Amino acid sequence: MFAKAPAVFVSLGRMNKINRKQAIQLLTASGLGMMGLTAFEAPSKMLKRPIPSSGELLPVVGIGSWLQFDVGNNHKEKQVLTEVLQQVIAGGGKMIDSSPMYGNAEEVIGELIQKLPAPDDFFYATKVWTSGREQGIRQMEASLKKMQRKQMDLMQIHNLSDWETQLATLTAWKKEGKIRYIGITHYTTGMHASLQKIFEKHLIDFVQLNYSILTRDAEKSILPAAKNKGVAVIINEPLEKGRLFEMVKGRQLPEWAKEYDIGSWAQYFLKYIISHPAVNCVIPGTSNPRHAADNMMAGHGRIPDEAGRQKMARFLESL
Repeated sequence: MFAKAPAVFVSLGRMNKINRKQAIQLLTASGLGMMGLTAFEAPSKMLKRPIPSSGELLPVVGIGSWLQFDVGNNHKEKQVLTEVLQQVIAGGGKMIDSSPMYGNAEEVIGELIQKLPAPDDFFYATKVWTSGREQGIRQMEASLKKMQRKQMDLMQIHNLSDWETQLATLTAWKKEGKIRYIGITHYTTGMHASLQKIFEKHLIDFVQLNYSILTRDAEKSILPAAKNKGVAVIINEPLEKGRLFEMVKGRQLPEWAKEYDIGSWAQYFLKYIISHPAVNCVIPGTSNPRHAADNMMAGHGRIPDEAGRQKMARFLESL
């Protein structure tokens, strides 16, 4: 582990007046370099929403692990990722999402979180990504071992791979207590209809799908359907692989963004998503501790109403 520096406190009022770059500069000026960053102290509690099938409250911002956590045995990168995980917990986040598809991300997550003071504070989500019953069982057992869990909070069928076979196993595992929740996932808009058909006919706790302020197709059908059916929603691809930041490069936030406690473009994009009433959690991926702290702030403060959401989308479209 590394030495702990003094904690940094940034008020919501201060965050309203700075963008992502300025927030990072503020952290750096406070003596927190990339390798010396301590856990960011959020000024308020993160918004939580109930998982419909249980009523359990889940913080609205978590973290994804695709690419960023596939770091092998690189000690320096693992140290930085440990700081990322500290930022997630300190900022009020809980969900960490992975998959066997993500290289050795599951193993890295299991190793690093076990070194933190309270590994059970996380909500662990991973996926089964294979065909066949026995193959699925072996893969899920391996995931439990890699993430160092006796019980997985959420097991999802990745991209609907052999979903009927895997769903039967997940249903049995949930009854046995090996997993707490069942989910299905995809990352393309073209598969929304398929996801919707499955959760409308089967007992599914979570659906994970792509949605952003730029790609809003999910608003037309699947998000309202999930809300009506009582299925929790996890959002992937919220920042369009960085494309959104390219669109606003060099631009200042609109003055009215402070009405929603938005202090950076990342918060602007993420708050649009979590302001949709069907969304339970958004999982932006990052390997940068300061970006992780910034992302967590999207779950704090005021959330845009429908008029605010429309205003945010129109502003982006005007650029």
